[in-house]
Amino acid sequence: METRTYYDILGVSREATLEEITSAKNALAKVYHPDANMHNDIDTTAYMQEILEAYRTLANPDRRSKYNRKLVGKPNRVFRTYTVGKPEEERADSSASFVTYWNAACRLNEIVSQSGNLMELHSKKEGLPLKIFKRLGKKDKYEVELTEQLSSLSMQAIQYISILRSAEIPMSYWQSDAMNWILVRWGQKQHMDYHLLFDKYDAYVEQNRTSTEKLKLRSQNKQFQNTLKKLLSYAVA
Repeated sequence: METRTYYDILGVSREATLEEITSAKNALAKVYHPDANMHNDIDTTAYMQEILEAYRTLANPDRRSKYNRKLVGKPNRVFRTYTVGKPEEERADSSASFVTYWNAACRLNEIVSQSGNLMELHSKKEGLPLKIFKRLGKKDKYEVELTEQLSSLSMQAIQYISILRSAEIPMSYWQSDAMNWILVRWGQKQHMDYHLLFDKYDAYVEQNRTSTEKLKLRSQNKQFQNTLKKLLSYAVA
């Protein structure tokens, strides 16, 4: 029985706001637009049409309401929320779309980038007055605000990390380059096990990227992991 819904296509929950639906559509369109994949000899037209069809329905209150009524009685796919403390052996809902995990990786990358900018700005502003406060064992107002912001970002990051780990997606694939590549290929055969695409991505990089590009990817991945590690240290601050 076909249980894939418009919510699955966009990778959002049935309680998603219009803003969340629009954001998901725009992000997916960047990856699945046919013009972005022609050079790889991949035709993503059909999936792009699905994305637009799903968006046109869910972005319109009346059409969405009618669509939701049609879903009554059909299997209700569960978009679970993963929190810290769940057993590691617990796996993601097997019916969940890869788009759900792709969205989690996108949000995580945004958080890591934002936190990196905050920490970089902090290091530039750390002048003599701030150092004096630290020596006295005190924190000034700016230091407190920064810590609160990073603490909030770290808790958000943990939620997305839990989703990615529950899906058994290794950290080395959490960055946009890998997740976008896998998303496009998965979109062609959406019933396949997306875990099989990890090795294919590695082979693609090895065969098609220049030495400079490979070095850049490794550098970006290392920086991502280092920034994420620093951010998570604020979760217990």
